Amino acid sequence: MKKKKHLSKKDKEDWQNFLRDTSHVPDKDQKNRADTVTSKFRFDLHGFTLDEANKKVKEIIKSCCERNFREILLITGKGLHSNQDDVYKSSDLSKLRFSVPEFINSDPEISKLIQSIVNPPQNEGGEGALLIKLKKL
Repeated sequence: MKKKKHLSKKDKEDWQNFLRDTSHVPDKDQKNRADTVTSKFRFDLHGFTLDEANKKVKEIIKSCCERNFREILLITGKGLHSNQDDVYKSSDLSKLRFSVPEFINSDPEISKLIQSIVNPPQNEGGEGALLIKLKKL
């Protein structure tokens, strides 16, 4: 691109107008702050059965990967009120907070998308939630 030697009167006016009103210029700093807010998807699994929760978790992980989320916060509860009808089931695996990570690790389709599964900080749910970090694809 060649630099013009002389600017026309219209070009000068356009430039002055641009300098006066920069509202149409995107603020990159503001965009980055917004990205960090939306980089975590949050979903509450209270009330779901184990099968329903596992299906929903698989759907959420796939959707979040497509939408470029970096983390998923799943609210599972601590399982203090879980009903244990089958005496042959593990009391731990009847609780979503234990069964969901087990399901994710056993499903090759979604386990390859996961970087880690940890308990989030206390202010985000602590032991009653799961923080799933997704791999960059």
